[in-house]
Amino acid sequence: MTAQPSPLYLSLLGETARISWTELQPFFARGALLQVAGELDLVAVAVALAEDDRGRVAGWLEAGLLAEVTALQAEDLLLRDPELWAVVVAPWVVIQERSGKPQLH
Repeated sequence: MTAQPSPLYLSLLGETARISWTELQPFFARGALLQVAGELDLVAVAVALAEDDRGRVAGWLEAGLLAEVTALQAEDLLLRDPELWAVVVAPWVVIQERSGKPQLH
């Protein structure tokens, strides 16, 4: 049997939206952007941040699956202008680049 998504997951899923790099630049300038690797569920990462799940977050950070956006990455995002999805988990804006067809949650 599949577990039902938590109310927090559903709430954050509803707050997730497509966004352009131009709109994200002020958050990058403040050091408030975290980028999630494509193999992770953006909303699940946001839930872990919101719940202060230090074990999971530390694991992703150590594995390079979650990281602050660097200046080099910011320049690349500006040049390529990829499709990005974002969700806010204060003080962070958590982003993920999407390629191909959207994934169903």
